[in-house]
Amino acid sequence: MPKTLILMLALSALAACETVKGAGRDMQAAGAAVTREAGKAQSDM
Repeated sequence: MPKTLILMLALSALAACETVKGAGRDMQAAGAAVTREAGKAQSDM
């Protein structure tokens, strides 16, 4: 029983890491889009 519990906790931790990693990628993409649009706005001035 303890081995099963440890395995389940390890899998949960791994899934959480992947979720945070994905969120980081989303935030990076959003930042790139904002930077790109800001550059366009400046060049139009």
